[in-house]
Amino acid sequence: MGVVCIFSYAVPEGKSGQQAVDMLQKNVELLGATRSGNFCVDCETYQSNSQNISQRLIHILHNSEHPASCFAALDTGTILVSDLLFDVLMSKLTAAKTGRESFYQQRKGFRIESRGQRYELWDFVIKIGSVSLASNFKGILVEVEYCPCVVAGDCWNLIKEMAQSIVGNVADNPPMYIKNKTDPVYSPSDTVNQYLEHFNNFRKTAPQGQPSR
Repeated sequence: MGVVCIFSYAVPEGKSGQQAVDMLQKNVELLGATRSGNFCVDCETYQSNSQNISQRLIHILHNSEHPASCFAALDTGTILVSDLLFDVLMSKLTAAKTGRESFYQQRKGFRIESRGQRYELWDFVIKIGSVSLASNFKGILVEVEYCPCVVAGDCWNLIKEMAQSIVGNVADNPPMYIKNKTDPVYSPSDTVNQYLEHFNNFRKTAPQGQPSR
């Protein structure tokens, strides 16, 4: 994989979420991009049940771009990358034991995902995702990946130019996560961290109308 930047796209006034998605897809296709399947990034959140320590959160994310991996993001910012058996471990940690309290509890209504169409255009992969929280439409995320490079600082201008062709105005500076990244080499965990940051922002907002199908 290359370097990924994820942009939140505000639904224009008077348009539904699905209309906005259709418009973005048309913009991408007019650039000459070809469809290359669907994608999904999902996130479940768990909270610790221990009464003796402060409550901690753990976010479990999956990315269809890395189908064999499971990403566990702690509220400290640490990310553990493992295989899908980690989901089995979490299910055991959340299962109630007779006479004992489970270690973690799944937060109800906190499942969130970005799902949509994947495109390829020259050296770029572009994904336009509808974000839903507990089946309620929350917004749109546009992921732009520049594949030939793994150093974020070296390809921001190219990513910015491509993003502007799709969503319009883009800030001159890269997203805060990319800007503050200490390790210059980009990794799949960096993509997951960006999605988690956007997901947490969407969770704080009021529900919007669900896009039509």
